[in-house]
Amino acid sequence: MAADTPVKALLIAVGDDAPAAVYTINRLKPELLCFFVPEAAKGLVETEVQPRIAQMPRKWDWVVTPDAHRFPASYHILAQNLPELLRTWEVRPGDLVLDLTGATPAMAAAMMLSGMATASRVVALGQAGAGSSSDGESIAVEGQERLWLQSNPWDEAAAQARQEGCDLFNRGDFGPAASLFRRIESWVSGGQKPLYRALADLAEGYSLWERFHYRQAWDKLKTSMKALEMAAIWGGPPGLKTLLPAIKQNAGFLEKLVLDPQDVKEMVAYDLLAHAKRRAEVDHDAETATVALLRGLEALAQHRLLKQYNVKSWDVKPEQLPAALQETCRTCFLNDLDGKYKLPLHAQFRTLAGLGDQMGQAYLAQWPAMKPLLDAAGHAVLGHGFEPIKPERFQQLAEVVTKLTGVSETSMPKFPVLTL
Repeated sequence: MAADTPVKALLIAVGDDAPAAVYTINRLKPELLCFFVPEAAKGLVETEVQPRIAQMPRKWDWVVTPDAHRFPASYHILAQNLPELLRTWEVRPGDLVLDLTGATPAMAAAMMLSGMATASRVVALGQAGAGSSSDGESIAVEGQERLWLQSNPWDEAAAQARQEGCDLFNRGDFGPAASLFRRIESWVSGGQKPLYRALADLAEGYSLWERFHYRQAWDKLKTSMKALEMAAIWGGPPGLKTLLPAIKQNAGFLEKLVLDPQDVKEMVAYDLLAHAKRRAEVDHDAETATVALLRGLEALAQHRLLKQYNVKSWDVKPEQLPAALQETCRTCFLNDLDGKYKLPLHAQFRTLAGLGDQMGQAYLAQWPAMKPLLDAAGHAVLGHGFEPIKPERFQQLAEVVTKLTGVSETSMPKFPVLTL
């Protein structure tokens, strides 16, 4: 008998072929064992199967079908009992093996449907002889030649599940997409595992990015990119090669951002503007999009103030400001908690304008168009009021911000679309 690595859990159908059941159990040495049997086979299991098990499982149980030849009856009883049993036994996706040798067609269909989400292998003992599959392993069971057959249905079904993961990713549900790719990784056979591990890392990377954990996101994207490049070399799913340039571009953006030694990073501002665009277009969340947009606008002002004029908006010295703003700063912008002068958004741009900066002057030029939009943002629920902001208000504000900052679409990072 060929040596197999002991399996975590085995769901085995037993009809009237006790030797086949004994062979499978002794070959796979399951830690957890569940018999799926008709009522008439319970006695056979107790007298002909269990006494001949060489290494008893740590736990065992059975599910009895009321009618082995009717799919609804077999499926109902298995779907009712198997999931709870597997949860109790802490069987994870990929841990279960299904043995269909003793199953009727109805029982086999019920086992596949109930166990597919947890199983990573299906085995069966077939009859050897003319017309037998060349994929099987010839073995002897009680002197009779049999054929050991095994396959992983997820090697084919993974493509559909992968598309579901891609759909989640493209909707911005990066956490659920990563979880699904991890489950697929646990289901598929060894050769396919690196691809799904890389896709899970990729989704986790973008999830970290959405929460502004830039260094961790960069590490994840670098790891996944290397694995996806290898997968592309060996074929990989359609669309993988066209995906890689977008990931490389994103990883490059993160690299520049992370390695930027400055206290105020210009690329964070670009990322905030892109973040606002995603919140509006992907989530249809004008409130969160507006908050991110205004923060991005402020980050650009902070960067310009520090880089060009050595002014820290969060710790400004009144004498650094244009004369018209110095007294206002002393009387209005002092923070009682730390004793520092802090410029709000409008004052930052007035400072830039007073220092002769082009972006600050553009801000003042756009002020008549911007003021009502900023008022709407201030009255929003995530501003300081109780009136949800309308999507068209966000769009109008985004257009004004683009005009006065000159930040183009090409400067902002764009997340890829997965079509695998």
